[in-house]
Amino acid sequence: MPELQTVLDEIAGRMAAASDRGAVARYIPELAKVDPQRFGIAVLTPDGVVHSAGDADEPFSIQSVSKVFTLTLALGQIGDTLWNRVGREPSGNPFNSIVQLEYEHGIPRNPLINAGALVVTDVILSGYKPREAIGLILSFMRGLADDDSVYIDHAVARSEDETGFGNRALANYMKAFGNIRHPVEMTTGVYFHQCAIAMSCRQLAVAGSFLSGEGRHPLTGNRIVSPERARRINAVMLTCGHYDGSGEFAFKVGIPGKSGVGGGILAVVPGKASIAVWSPGLNKVGNSLLGSLALERLAKAMDWSIFAP
Repeated sequence: MPELQTVLDEIAGRMAAASDRGAVARYIPELAKVDPQRFGIAVLTPDGVVHSAGDADEPFSIQSVSKVFTLTLALGQIGDTLWNRVGREPSGNPFNSIVQLEYEHGIPRNPLINAGALVVTDVILSGYKPREAIGLILSFMRGLADDDSVYIDHAVARSEDETGFGNRALANYMKAFGNIRHPVEMTTGVYFHQCAIAMSCRQLAVAGSFLSGEGRHPLTGNRIVSPERARRINAVMLTCGHYDGSGEFAFKVGIPGKSGVGGGILAVVPGKASIAVWSPGLNKVGNSLLGSLALERLAKAMDWSIFAP
């Protein structure tokens, strides 16, 4: 088995030299400003050591990677009754598609597409004011990252609010079926802020590490979720975490992962590693082009596919 740091350094070098870096998300103006030359990767192993390379300490907008954590929160609030309002099947459609909602009576296919994440956010809002719900999510992220410097990028949140007509359409459509319980502006407002959370690869790898440790955080020792729930969240990440590119990611990389249009990806190797990678340029289905390639190289070099014997 090669030395992990050597592998990460080699990957970072290859990514720095790559000519095709994808395209940054331009439909959110603040994300369009991010330098596509950036690349960072961090890996937390069960011994509590973080290995990193590139821009691993540069904060970026985690966007839809936040959906993994809000899903965890919502399951903690209402348990498996959440699945009455959102499914667990791959969508086969783009992350912001409204097409299936009509056929499926306002029940989103899974919690990791935008429609499903809006329902999850709506669940978290129950019993809270929007500002309190945002504070709850941010506090949860800071606790998982073991770092109070995790913050919400308010310029990104404002940019999403000003351009988030598609997400409001999804929320309004689901509200027509009774699957959004709060005023649409409240639910979407909290959602825009959770997507605007800014973290570095190092912080994100630490935050997601409970999913590689059967629900227990390897640094703090705190149990975040049960082993069974950790396995189920990982299963949803594997099958649904990359939208209509989830099958390709599972085929090439072979580990659970969740992408975001900010260019970040959280990936989990149960029992072995929590990985965060960031490269702002996206491929045609909205996932980080170089991030996906880096994870493919890492999984192959370290033999980290969950399908390996």
